[in-house]
Amino acid sequence: MTEEKLVFGLQVDPLPKPQTERDSTVPHAPKRQVVLTQEEKKLALTNALRFFPKSVHNDLIEEFLFEFNTYGHIYMYRFRPQYKMCAKPIKTIPAKSRIAAAIMLMIMNNLDPEVAQFPHELITYGGNGSVFSNWAQYQLTMEYLSTMSDEQTLVMCSGTPMGLFPSHSFSPRVVITNGMMIPLFSTSEMYQKLYAMGNTIYGQMTAGSYCYIGPMGIVHGTTLTIMNAGRKYLKTNDMSGRIFVTAGLGGMSGAQGKAAVIAGATTIIAEVSKEALEKRYRQGWIQEKSEDIDEIITIIKDINIQKKKGTKLPGRSIGFYGNVVDLWERLAKESEEAGETLVELGSDQTSLHNPFNGGYYPVDVTFEESNEMMTQDPEKFKKLVHESLKRQVNAINKLSELGMHFFDYGNAFLLQSSKAGADIMNEKQTGFKYPSYVEDIMGPMIFDYGFGPFRWVCTSCDPNDLKITDEIASEICLKLSKEAPKETKQQYLDNYKWIVAAEENKLVVGSQARILYSDEIGRSMIALAFNEAVKSGRLSAPVLISRDHHDVSGTDSPFRETSSIKDGSMYCADMSVQNVIGDGFRGGHLVAVHNGGGVGWGYVMNGGFQIILDGSEEVEKRINSMLFWDVNNGVNRRAWSGSKGAQFTIKRAMERNNNLKVTLRNDLKEMKPAITNDDTFNHNENDFIFGWTYQSLNIDYQNLDRLSNLRINYHTATEEE
Repeated sequence: MTEEKLVFGLQVDPLPKPQTERDSTVPHAPKRQVVLTQEEKKLALTNALRFFPKSVHNDLIEEFLFEFNTYGHIYMYRFRPQYKMCAKPIKTIPAKSRIAAAIMLMIMNNLDPEVAQFPHELITYGGNGSVFSNWAQYQLTMEYLSTMSDEQTLVMCSGTPMGLFPSHSFSPRVVITNGMMIPLFSTSEMYQKLYAMGNTIYGQMTAGSYCYIGPMGIVHGTTLTIMNAGRKYLKTNDMSGRIFVTAGLGGMSGAQGKAAVIAGATTIIAEVSKEALEKRYRQGWIQEKSEDIDEIITIIKDINIQKKKGTKLPGRSIGFYGNVVDLWERLAKESEEAGETLVELGSDQTSLHNPFNGGYYPVDVTFEESNEMMTQDPEKFKKLVHESLKRQVNAINKLSELGMHFFDYGNAFLLQSSKAGADIMNEKQTGFKYPSYVEDIMGPMIFDYGFGPFRWVCTSCDPNDLKITDEIASEICLKLSKEAPKETKQQYLDNYKWIVAAEENKLVVGSQARILYSDEIGRSMIALAFNEAVKSGRLSAPVLISRDHHDVSGTDSPFRETSSIKDGSMYCADMSVQNVIGDGFRGGHLVAVHNGGGVGWGYVMNGGFQIILDGSEEVEKRINSMLFWDVNNGVNRRAWSGSKGAQFTIKRAMERNNNLKVTLRNDLKEMKPAITNDDTFNHNENDFIFGWTYQSLNIDYQNLDRLSNLRINYHTATEEE
């Protein structure tokens, strides 16, 4: 692709040809439910037309109204670019700033049909994880980036480029906020309205911050999760012949098959979308596929027989084209008849943060029927989703009683199941029956020690550059594994094993990118080594570094990333907001903060960054200044909340940097609450409690003031006590 063909900006004289029919060669987002009143619909049209001069309003208004009435949203298909959308070598991208050009590469990668879930609706993953709300926003953003200097900052507000503002060379080139809501109005219903009116977007975690790298972005974390689930629940390092059942082959969930193979397990992944399943099969992310549930059960039984014989079985991934509820119920029936579970590990990665608009499909209804019903009869669809979740949980409960270990994969499965009235709460009704994978695995075993999903993208788009970065990273991982204390030695060994096999596992979809779980020490060393390789010419072009927001300090989410925070602050969002502010003035080239993420609008706040390593001394300063903060901000929050692993890690960080001095927690030997009868209160299903909320998990704000009447007196226990 030559520079001349990459022309950005809104073309209005003449207008591009209208695109009234959706392109049938790519998957499309389901029609959205129309949630606006007539007056609000007029406002949505006004908001859409304000991007354009009055001279073309008459040409566009009927078209935009047609889109809204037909699809439930104004996407402005007419302004979708006709060039091939994909990551392009940075040298071919017309821009005055190489930093801006690298960010443009990432935006185009996010919307690559090979990468994005619904590329023409500007949705990267998760059913509603948007890069922009419409194609006018895309065109204007790319125009700003192509013309800006390194003395300007582009301000992005929920998909809309508000403009270029004077700044300075060390400030961020792009600052992004998505879905920042007044807390009282941060509801799913308000999101639906404001998205329809073009006022906000659901940026997910890496869609609206332009750093999604396809299913590889989660495959390493999923691999670590499966390996550590084996260690924690099954007491083994050998996952050969271990059966893992889950659901979802979309954007992030598409990594599950590859991860299981790398970990050595066998995974069965249910998927209701034929397009999604075929895409992952074609890309090699699942090895086999079947729509015959009898065949799936036969495969599982045969693997269990081979395992009992001691046969060493390789990792294996099978996509089941069907509804996961059917699969769970059949497994429960077969297991009850056998008197033992056929499955040892279970989870779910459907997009349950978005349960009623394509994130979850109820059983006994076809995919096509569901897509129609969710807009034509949303109340019936919601009822079917709830019935389906109750059936799914009942089957999972039966298997768990027989010995299966189930964990929530951070997709709001537990949350939405509780809202559906499923049998998902523990006996005391103080929490869920099953742990979040962060609460049980990723939090205490990974995040508390500062490890998380560090990423890089070779802006040359050259596979050879990616191979060189793998070599550099593997050398550093091996070195650190030899020097690491016992608390983190296994982490480094796992990550060394991962990176040396990364190329042969064929992980790349879209940009030449890689992910590696690392701590602050490893991230800084790798970033500095990459920068030096660019400077020396060993790498042919700059390398962009970022991370998933799903990290040690990027996200405040009581149902996922911070579910292991036990001091009562799991509902506070100070860490993620502080993270983005700190990244901004410490050297991030791009910083972003979102409401939303993987568990739902209003349930999480998360932030991320990008730094472009161009071989300069200035970038060395950015690396040294920002990465130390970006990780240790979260480690310190976890240490303050009581994590022993995080306390160990933050003390090591203070030893390495004399300018770091944090407030250390003073732990009592033991605390026992002394609550008198006069101080107690009777709870009901709507009351808020520390740890979780009851049943529906909806907070009854009128009952919150009752907590002020609760007084808890603590005393230090004596040795006798």
